[in-house]
Amino acid sequence: MRALGYAPTVWHMNEGHASFLTLERIRELVAGGAPFADAAKKTLTQNIFTTHTPVPAGNDEFPLWLIDKYLANYWGELGLTREQFVETAKHTHLRGDTYSMPVLALKLSGGSNAVSELHGEVSRDMWKFLWADRDVKDVPIQHITNGVHTRNWMARRMSNLLDKYLGADWYEDLDNHELMEKIDQIPDAELWAVHHHLKRKLAFYLTERVRERWTRGGFHPVQVVASGVLINPYALTIGFARRFATYKRASLILSDVERLLDIVNRPNMPMQIIFAGKAHPADEPGKQLIQQVYRTVKKAETGGRIVFVEDYDMNLARYLVQGVDVWMNTPRRPYEASGTSGMKAAINGVPNFSVLDGWWREAYNGKNGWAIGEEKEYESAEAQDAADAESLYDTLEHQIIPKFYDRDPKDMSREWVRCMKESMKTVIPQFSTRRMVKEYVEKFYAPAAKK
Repeated sequence: MRALGYAPTVWHMNEGHASFLTLERIRELVAGGAPFADAAKKTLTQNIFTTHTPVPAGNDEFPLWLIDKYLANYWGELGLTREQFVETAKHTHLRGDTYSMPVLALKLSGGSNAVSELHGEVSRDMWKFLWADRDVKDVPIQHITNGVHTRNWMARRMSNLLDKYLGADWYEDLDNHELMEKIDQIPDAELWAVHHHLKRKLAFYLTERVRERWTRGGFHPVQVVASGVLINPYALTIGFARRFATYKRASLILSDVERLLDIVNRPNMPMQIIFAGKAHPADEPGKQLIQQVYRTVKKAETGGRIVFVEDYDMNLARYLVQGVDVWMNTPRRPYEASGTSGMKAAINGVPNFSVLDGWWREAYNGKNGWAIGEEKEYESAEAQDAADAESLYDTLEHQIIPKFYDRDPKDMSREWVRCMKESMKTVIPQFSTRRMVKEYVEKFYAPAAKK
């Protein structure tokens, strides 16, 4: 929860304990003599709520016995009975009732939003039971698609290139689509040179990480190769780095290992895949996904072209989003609320190769990257996985790899550079935090501050 400097009475709530801070504000008003309903109404217009995921594990809910154990004295201070207090956040499942923090936030907020257009559709359907008298389309959950902080994630060399051709003050007009059209004026050779510098920088960084680990001892040669020491800075390089939750399907590209090995080991047209990421400590299926990926990575047949980089953090993330050729994302649609790693790659001229979910559904225009699968519902998760895996392999084999290696006499792929420029032109202005914060102010903060 955060307060805005210009309007300290406007609060922006996320799931979790933040909703309870609003209850604390209500409790103070009740202590001053206001009935609960009046106190809740008074705070309602000052609260903005953002829901972040349709995945059940991402929405905090608690069994009622825990509420009875730890909050038995609390509802009395709010002037409520136990039943009335439970009703403020009750979510009924087949397994029984729970105390849901998102339900509490939705009920106590004057405005609510999802974090992408598709996530808005999913959220309205997901929480429609709170507005049973309305059609799904009329459920009051809007959407504001996430954005990334451009200055923090764009490589210095790339930023300098934009300074040269867009003007030194381009960052002050970041969300100006017309200005970003000037990216087309950047000579292909200069953009290609900057990109290759960043690829070499990534390869050097991975080598130095391995060297440092090797000097400490206890590092098996297989682990050395699996950590990226054989990465070729001139081969097509796919990046996949994120939290290893099961719905993100990190192993989708491993669905047919023999076919994948044929792809990565094409004579004169090799492909590399760099995996990185972590699972939540309590997410056992996520940890098993990492193990599955790592077992494939250690196969000698990969030739060191499929790697897993350990200890994923923001520093490693910067090298990856700036230094790979393609950013891959394979969530099971429609569970990716938004996603931001692909935005960080795209602003560095790295095209996305992703399922049409979250932010990519809005960004993809057929020229700035590639889509995995179709926008449709399947009869089962297994059918969806099979269809998406086939689409992934087919696109790699017949579109991405041929385009990357279609070189002119100067060893440059003009079509690839055109895709890089399109990626930057479309993503930089539309998916920045500048645009995002403007939308929050216009849609929610300013109206709330006037009430």
